[in-house]
Amino acid sequence: MDEGLGAGFWLKMFGLILLGGIGALLLFLLIDAAWYRWGALGALLFFFLLIGVISYIHDRRQQRQYEELA
Repeated sequence: MDEGLGAGFWLKMFGLILLGGIGALLLFLLIDAAWYRWGALGALLFFFLLIGVISYIHDRRQQRQYEELA
């Protein structure tokens, strides 16, 4: 008989889903606060700025990894 995935897997999966939901809630609250304070255009600019910072950090990490391989 196959025992399946086990309780540890499901507890970790539940924790990841819970953390993802909390992270999404915080992101939506942050964008909502920007919308309330600066209006639609300001919230859109803030969102693009946030995505730009995240992508810049990710790109710098990838460049370091590629440099270490060479």
